[in-house]
Amino acid sequence: MPDHPIYRMEFAELYPHYVAKAERKGRSGEEVDQIICWLTGYDADGLRAQLEGPCDVRGFFAGAPAFNPDSELIKGVVCGVRVEEVEDPLMRKIRYLDKLIDELAKGKTMEKILRR
Repeated sequence: MPDHPIYRMEFAELYPHYVAKAERKGRSGEEVDQIICWLTGYDADGLRAQLEGPCDVRGFFAGAPAFNPDSELIKGVVCGVRVEEVEDPLMRKIRYLDKLIDELAKGKTMEKILRR
């Protein structure tokens, strides 16, 4: 698969967009962090370290301590693409995160977002 430009984007540049989307809909940055930590296995300190250091999106997901096995339960459409049908593993992880943030912005409960 060709290298997508988002793979080289610094995760710290992408992160504020997730937070802004959530906050526009009355949700919080803490909830965004909770979602990211649930999905990737980073703890709060690990997430902060990724945001403070030079880390592109590829490195952020490659360094994830324990990508959540329940991520396979994430289904639906993001940007016109079904996340469960995305073939490239890295792009699928990015779309999983996009989908979870969309669900947060749409008002779903954290319990449903985190597939509990």
